[in-house]
Amino acid sequence: MVARLPILMYHNVTPDLAQSKGLTIAAERFESQLNYLKSAGYEAVFLSELAQTTSLKGKKVLITFDDVTVNQFQFAVPLLEKYGMKAQFFVPFAYLGKSDAWNYGGEDRGEPIMTAEQLRQLNPKVIELAHHSYKHQHFAKMDEAAIASDFNAAFEVIEKENLKVFPAIAYPYGNYPKKDPEKQRFFAQIAALGMQYGLRIGNKVSRFPFTQPYEIKRIDIKGEDTLWKFKWKLRFGKVF
Repeated sequence: MVARLPILMYHNVTPDLAQSKGLTIAAERFESQLNYLKSAGYEAVFLSELAQTTSLKGKKVLITFDDVTVNQFQFAVPLLEKYGMKAQFFVPFAYLGKSDAWNYGGEDRGEPIMTAEQLRQLNPKVIELAHHSYKHQHFAKMDEAAIASDFNAAFEVIEKENLKVFPAIAYPYGNYPKKDPEKQRFFAQIAALGMQYGLRIGNKVSRFPFTQPYEIKRIDIKGEDTLWKFKWKLRFGKVF
């Protein structure tokens, strides 16, 4: 039986409501969304749980965060714990202990990224790690050798830092080859590298079981979204 599965995408979390816009959401706004999910009977799931089943019972939601910024550690994790929710954190492995330099032309400034030690401190019942590539580049602009090198560099960090990481990837910028045959070659390559799922943006409510496991759609939750808009996105994906 096919089930609805809204997959929500977040990035930064701030304590300042005035800064709640774009990829940054205010903690109080995120909390109101979690409160609604709980009161509406939603249960959060991990990708690893989805990989072990072909059917879902009840109302499920997959909460995802890209980039593992320190503000997620500070503000998102305590709220997830408070409301009995869990989330998938996608890690850009080259930047651990640094910053989101890809947003600043490679300069090490901007939002601090968690260290490997902070990732190890996360409660595995609340947070499950997955891939957000090594260097946070556009996969569509990379050849097969560069893609393989990027994944292998990520695998080395995972082994060195003793991290438990589920084999799925959220594509940086939601970017990957969109046309065949390049798209199918890319999917075959990441499957050979062990990835079970690939997540894009798409802004549509997903259906489970996934018919296209390497083009899983996520719903972009914006910092300025009202609770009404959040409820609409949860149900329909896009807001027209």
